[in-house]
Amino acid sequence: MPMSPFLARLREKVGGDLLMLPSVTGFVFDGTGRLLVARHGDVGLWAAPGGGVDPDERPQDAVARELREELGIEIEVRGLVGVYGGPEFRVRYPNGHQVGYVIAGYACVIVSGDPEPDGDEINECRWVSEEELAGLDTTAWMPLAAPEAFAWWREHARR
Repeated sequence: MPMSPFLARLREKVGGDLLMLPSVTGFVFDGTGRLLVARHGDVGLWAAPGGGVDPDERPQDAVARELREELGIEIEVRGLVGVYGGPEFRVRYPNGHQVGYVIAGYACVIVSGDPEPDGDEINECRWVSEEELAGLDTTAWMPLAAPEAFAWWREHARR
């Protein structure tokens, strides 16, 4: 689902003007400490999967829903890595819409399913090490948040 009905109603009122939106991302790790990243169809860049928080939705429920919708996986949230925002989290989409995201990033593991891109929002996905991630064309925010996610995972994965 490219745009939620809630966001579509907002866009009818404000057009492409800047909206600040709460969102979530799932830093999904495998047993070897690799991170699942997805190439997003609208911008063609790699990032951890996630999306917007719907009205009255709990952020942890939103991250589970987004990963189910985008990649067909069920996840378990292991903890909050951090909350991010700032100029690197501002996006202008090809349709001219501007969004400033405030992203809650959660460390997660897959409990069922194999990641399979939905072909709509996500075109491709792969598991990467921290070193491999540095070689991908990522969103502006990934180099800020991903090192914290890898550090969180190294510290907490064995608990």
